[in-house]
Amino acid sequence: MARKRLSMRKTRQVFRLKWEGGLSNRAIARACKIGRATVRDYLNRAEKAELSWTQVEQMNEADLEDTLFPKAADTGKGKIIPDWSYIYQELKRKEVTLRLLWQERYQSDPQAAYSYSQFCNLYRAWSKKLSPVMAQSYKGGELLFVDYAGLTVPYVDRISREQRKAQVFVAALGASSYTYAEAQKGQDLASWISGHVTLQRHFTNLLL
Repeated sequence: MARKRLSMRKTRQVFRLKWEGGLSNRAIARACKIGRATVRDYLNRAEKAELSWTQVEQMNEADLEDTLFPKAADTGKGKIIPDWSYIYQELKRKEVTLRLLWQERYQSDPQAAYSYSQFCNLYRAWSKKLSPVMAQSYKGGELLFVDYAGLTVPYVDRISREQRKAQVFVAALGASSYTYAEAQKGQDLASWISGHVTLQRHFTNLLL
């Protein structure tokens, strides 16, 4: 009898306790009220898929489940190999994901498209051949990364009643789940400095 799958919410909890909390498999099993064999199985699946906590945090439930439980691999017969260079460039665009690019191919020709899990596996294999980037090593929470998100948020000016677009100032402590976001009127120097002042106050209060 096949073992019942964990909900993706509980699956994330398992990974968070392991990768962020550093708990043993026994402690994770006790905290999540599941068997140690289940903990070991899910961690093995994550390792095989080369997942990190950062990737898991960014994936939706469908993508995470497809990655951990891939369908039977396509034989490749009758399949059209995607232009991985094009896929790579498209992923640099805002709000573009592997699932979105796969869906476009699948909808245009289902018979010639790979399954989503195989599509991801093939892309990961191709991307490993790219020139490596410089690895950055630092302790969790040691560095603070700050930027503007790029996407804007609409709002209505209370005085003029005109609709405007706010810039989103964002920050995150490296290798942690601590983030900060603030809507600002623009990306001018005054807004940039103001954002740093408020985020420093936020993290100071958070870590006290």
